[in-house]
Amino acid sequence: MTSRRKLDILCGLTVLPWYRLLRGSGPYFGSQLQSACDVVRTGIPEEEVARRMDGSELNATSMARVQVVDSHTGGEPTRVVVDGGPDLGAGSIADRRIRFRDEFDAFRSAVVNEPRGSEVLVGALLCEPVAATSVAGAIFFNNVGVLGMCGHGTIGVAVTLAHLGRITAGQHTLETAFGDVPFELHDDLQRVTLTNVASYRHARQVTVDVAEHGAITGDVAWGGNWFFLVQEHGQQILPSRAGELRDFSLRIREALGREGVTGRDGAEIDHIELFASNGVAGGDSRNFVLCPGGAWDRSPCGTGTSAKLACLAADHKLAAGQIWRQESLIGSLFEASYQPGETGEIIPSITGSAWVTAESTLLLDPRDPFRAGIPT
Repeated sequence: MTSRRKLDILCGLTVLPWYRLLRGSGPYFGSQLQSACDVVRTGIPEEEVARRMDGSELNATSMARVQVVDSHTGGEPTRVVVDGGPDLGAGSIADRRIRFRDEFDAFRSAVVNEPRGSEVLVGALLCEPVAATSVAGAIFFNNVGVLGMCGHGTIGVAVTLAHLGRITAGQHTLETAFGDVPFELHDDLQRVTLTNVASYRHARQVTVDVAEHGAITGDVAWGGNWFFLVQEHGQQILPSRAGELRDFSLRIREALGREGVTGRDGAEIDHIELFASNGVAGGDSRNFVLCPGGAWDRSPCGTGTSAKLACLAADHKLAAGQIWRQESLIGSLFEASYQPGETGEIIPSITGSAWVTAESTLLLDPRDPFRAGIPT
């Protein structure tokens, strides 16, 4: 089917709300659809139709419109880009993540940083999946760069896809840069159980010298991002102490970098996770998680909970299939368990709920000095 024929069909649908048209993250929707329909009506040649349909007219001299759906998972926000994102071409989600990181960092910043976002906001760029059996691909990012896997973000993406009418309750697969993530959307269309990427403990009982504190000992573990997990730290894990906990965790991260403590193959450890032995809202443990950009996670953190499970499994403190209830600083809960992997790692399952909070259009005005956001 030619580009013009596609538009002949689609242009008759423009009276519907934009979110009813979103059945993919491709170029045939939202403001780009309207622009292309204008081309059809004015008789512009076929090659110009194709150019406008791939979004290449959105440059520094025109107003760019980015359609997003916001949600929160246990209090932690996710902003899903459903239209108006950059064309990342073909290839795996891992390959497209690299291109997004290297060539479209201004777009990342515009979407999640002030004045349109905030340091706590996590973005997810929907992509066409490689496999026809997957519901979508997703590239996760935050205020300072791209992320690996994102547990709360996956839950947010799943609930957003349901909100848009793209999926119903049942089993689905989301493609990420670090592998396919199967998930189950429960009947209420808010509760999601995801099967995370293989997780493992990389190093046990690593001690570093933390400024203004002294020696701190923790484990290094992978749960889709790299974590330094600390149980004995002398801190009260309370919402009223979020600022102090952030500063303390930043000093731990600085100590890790100064002393050369890394993940596998020299990977930077950019998440710090502090634990209290017991939660106050029914959790087996309460945590504080420092994210790469200096914000703290309002949710219990899906990848952090996976890293925690890997450490518990390695210490024989949690059996396969046993439920672990991880509580966040604000009292939200994830239920988690694991199954043994094939080569010593574990395969975690995380259950949490998300709620859609907004549908909106971000406007990127070329006259705006902060069109690309305020870097953090």
